[in-house]
Parts: sequence; structure tokens; C-alpha cells
Amino acid sequence: MKVVSLYSGAGGLDIGFKRAGFDIVWANDFDKNACASYTKNIGDHIRCGDINQYFEELSQLDNVDLVIGGPPCQGFSVAGKMDPNDPRSEHVWTFTKVVAKINPKAFVMENVKALGQLQKWEPLRIELLKTFRDLGYSVNFVVLNATDFDVPQARERVFFIGFKNNSKLIPDLQKMLEPFKKKAPTVRQALSVLDRAGTGNNKSVCNAKITLTPNPVMRKSPFAGMLFNGLGRPVKIDGYCATLPASMGGNKTPIIDEEELYNKSESWVQNYHSNLMKGASPMDYQEAPSRLRRLTVEEAALLQTFPIDYEFCGSQSSKFKQIGNAVPCNLGYNVARMMMDCLINEAIENIFINLPYQLEIENING
Repeated sequence: MKVVSLYSGAGGLDIGFKRAGFDIVWANDFDKNACASYTKNIGDHIRCGDINQYFEELSQLDNVDLVIGGPPCQGFSVAGKMDPNDPRSEHVWTFTKVVAKINPKAFVMENVKALGQLQKWEPLRIELLKTFRDLGYSVNFVVLNATDFDVPQARERVFFIGFKNNSKLIPDLQKMLEPFKKKAPTVRQALSVLDRAGTGNNKSVCNAKITLTPNPVMRKSPFAGMLFNGLGRPVKIDGYCATLPASMGGNKTPIIDEEELYNKSESWVQNYHSNLMKGASPMDYQEAPSRLRRLTVEEAALLQTFPIDYEFCGSQSSKFKQIGNAVPCNLGYNVARMMMDCLINEAIENIFINLPYQLEIENING
């Protein structure tokens, strides 16, 4: 089945769809380094530049089965200003225009959780659903946690999914995806295939210093508060890490305890957090113990479930950005498996319900 990929980045979503058996025939991204990484690892069918300049080329593509992509999310993210007038927010509408132009059998559009959950974006959600329905698609959205789909990262994202089928409401995407869930490995298990940081297959050390803050912001979990200067959080080695940001490379890069990772020692962060919760004063020195370091590029890539031999192009900061911006490959793969099952077996015919339009909108809004 032929796929057009928009806002492809380094190809996280595309890797998942290729692995599920789809044929990516055309892709696009604006980031030159991401396009170089994509070409090096996936194929030379990616076009680099503003998607709007390729509309004529897109209109010449025939028999496209699926359009996929993750439009820029900064305008919707709680990590940003959440400005509805952010020009990057316009790309969700560009996605709908491409769907209208190509008229595929189905589409998958990924974005940040906030777009699928916050009241602030409800009018936009309704308008998006209406736009897709007016194009003849049965559509709904679902918020997925990557840990349910073989990704060792507590990363939640919204997926708008539609099938060309009489503009009905897809009642339960969570239920449709249930057979494709797979419990993720822990961070320790995922990183076990790598050598020590700075050696062998794990060379890209991040040298950003780690310093303790004299005014910790305490949370119940040692992995959620602010024990260090900067926004880099410690990684839960025998659990799942928090969402990897595209801003990694400096003091926003997550923190690893090498003694805990390599020697199975007690967690320094957990012990320090426990002492603070009991009333101890913050440590009176600023630099953190040497056993603490930042994630490497290779470790971040594995936590996004990129293949271990995937080669990223550009500077170290660009590599981190490409990784943080990506859809985790395994999450993409399992969404792709569901899409393939529906399209091949025409199972979508059996899951639709007929509701009056207003009732459907009320149902969508909970």
C-alpha cells in the first residue's frame, strides 16, 4: 500500500509504517539535517523544503492509500506558549489540504497530547473532525501512551485517524488498537545493548554540566520534581523515562545514574530525594556527583525505539532535536499494524455506528 508522509522528520513514523508492510512513496520535511538522516537510512524519496511548494507534485501522485504525518506541535504544546496564532499551528490545516488533494483511503495525523485533551483546543478539534468528515472520512482521535506500545518512554500523543467511509464516527479507537498493544521494556533493558557512554556503539557523550539546585521543587516522585538546575530530569532506569524533548543537548537533556545503570547500585537521585522529603537540607555543593551524566544521542535514539544502526546527520544538537521531534518507531509500527489490518481486511466496515451528527459531536467531547 502506497503512503505519502508529511512532516516526516528523521522518519520515526515512517520506519514503523515500513516495518508494518507499507510502501512510503513520497515524504517531506523542512529540516535539512532530518532530510539527510531520512535519505541515509530510509530512502531518497523525501523532498526537503516547505510542503506548500510541493502541492503540484503531490497532485500528480496516483493511487495513494494512506497519508501520515506529525505536523509541528509547538503551537499546541504545554511546553510552549500555546498560542492559537502560532504560524506552526497552521500545519494541521495543511495536512487536511493534502488529504483533500490526494484523497487516500485513510490517514493518520499525530500531534501533542494537549491538542487531544485540553479544553482550550476543543473548538479546533471539532473543526478538524468536521473538515475530515466533509471530505468523506469516518474519523476520530485517540490519546495514546507510548509505553503501551513497546516504547520505554511515558510519551503521550494524540492521533487523528480517518477512513474513507461515509463520514461516520469511529466509536472506539482505543478498542481497535487493543490487540496491538505490547508492554514496553524498562530503560535498563532497552539500553542493555549499548556499551558504556563514550565507548563502542555509545560514543556521543553530552558534556552539559549537571548542577544541583539550592532550591529544589519537590514532588512525590524523585523523577518529577526539580532537583537540578535546568529542565533535564533524572531517568527512571528500572521503569520508563519521561518524554524526550526536542530541546535536548544542553541542560534540558535527561540525566542518567551510571552506577545504577551499570553496577545496579542504589539510585543516588532516589536516596537524595528521600532525604529531602524527610527534612534534610539541600546539599551545599553545586556540582552533582560524577556518577550522574546526561543521556547520549545513542541512548535517546533507543528510547525512541530507532534501530540501533540508525545514523543521524548534523551536529549533536541537531541529532537530539531530530530524536526528540520523532514519533517513536514502535508506536508508529503498532498504529500501522492496526491500519493495515483495517485496510487489508476491510474490517473498518464492521466498527462504525450511525449517530445523528450532533450526538456524535457530543460523544466526541465526552
